[in-house]
Amino acid sequence: MIKTILTAVILTAAPLAASAQCTKDHQQAMSCADGTVWDAETKSCTKVTG
Repeated sequence: MIKTILTAVILTAAPLAASAQCTKDHQQAMSCADGTVWDAETKSCTKVTG
């Protein structure tokens, strides 16, 4: 009985722990085409000016 309860708790807690590690503001590798740079404000590649 105790083994069943512990297994249920572990299986319930594991996905919660994994999702807690991924936050909204995480950084992700982004590759833009030549002549463009990543604009964090618009979250897209924009043309280089100047």
